[in-house]
Amino acid sequence: MSLTQQRKQEIMTEYQVHETDTGSAEVQVAMMTERINRLSTHLKANHKDHASRRGLLTIIGQRKRLLAYIQKKDQQNYQALIARLGIRG
Repeated sequence: MSLTQQRKQEIMTEYQVHETDTGSAEVQVAMMTERINRLSTHLKANHKDHASRRGLLTIIGQRKRLLAYIQKKDQQNYQALIARLGIRG
């Protein structure tokens, strides 16, 4: 279920705000979105895995709070981020 180190690095380089950025809100949202997508496909195949479902809901809640923070901080950055991630269709 977890992301490989290589995939994490790819996400960081794609969404980082500056060169040494590894933990900004944008990067965290991108990581959570990747984990949500992986867990969603896992739960489609394993619909009785309630522990993973609870973890998915936890990650979704964290991402929702971070997106609210980004939206409050910079509306244009928020719109660009959700468009890049393909969420909130």
